[in-house]
Amino acid sequence: MAKSLARPYRSVLYIPASKERALEKARDLAADAIIFDLEDAVAPEEKVRARELLSEVLAGTDYGRRVRLVRVNGLGTEWVDGDLAAFRAHPGVDAVLLPKVNGPADLDAVAGRVQAPLWAMMETAKGCLNAGAIAAHPRLEGMVMGTNDLAKELGARHRSDRLPLMASLGACVMAARAESKVIVDGVFNAFRDEAGLRVECEQGRDMGFDGKTLIHPAQLDIANAVFAPSEEEVALARRMISAYREARARGEGVAVLDGRIVENLHVASAEALIGKAETIAAQSIAAAAE
Repeated sequence: MAKSLARPYRSVLYIPASKERALEKARDLAADAIIFDLEDAVAPEEKVRARELLSEVLAGTDYGRRVRLVRVNGLGTEWVDGDLAAFRAHPGVDAVLLPKVNGPADLDAVAGRVQAPLWAMMETAKGCLNAGAIAAHPRLEGMVMGTNDLAKELGARHRSDRLPLMASLGACVMAARAESKVIVDGVFNAFRDEAGLRVECEQGRDMGFDGKTLIHPAQLDIANAVFAPSEEEVALARRMISAYREARARGEGVAVLDGRIVENLHVASAEALIGKAETIAAQSIAAAAE
């Protein structure tokens, strides 16, 4: 399993790189990762200033345990060369996020120009069709669903169940899992609709996403809660492991717990769930001490 999957990505918050106050406040937010956005969240006339501001802030600000991703402007834009040059080997950057990745060739185009790992925005039809090849790129660490742009390109209508996007979402999850890469779900636009956000987080969690991208700090608590193992899930996982070990001690290949079969594959999943819970707990303790 890739090293990157050992850390949680329950909540991945977009922060406009042009907003100095927002950059400052992000130091204290309960986000697992931050996308410092130079692309959609920044007006064209602010692009250069935002790049300079972000470079300065990341060089002098401690964001603690939070993963720091910089979303640069897309290939073919007038700003991408400056973005890549500014963050080529920036010590405050954990990864560079490239918009609208259509295939591995797009990642090749920037791989030699930055030292940090790459992440890919999955927000085009071509990108989703090429998800397997993108996920297999040796420099890629994670994938981010760009559901707004994807829906626009597909001509898909908004539905609370996201049925029109299921094929694309599922293809990208499968690709990420096949290559042991991080994958986070797209944003939920109605940031005041807590019930709707919870439902969509639960859907993404159940599909296999590691977490969700967010557009407002008010969404953090729900995403962090939904994408973390519950106490009940951890307790069940421990019971499954115990039951399986007892069965193996008796020379049996499977166990039965609460009327359900427990095999070695279930034990592996249970151990992964417990490991995630322990990592989140340790992270919370570290955050409290910051």
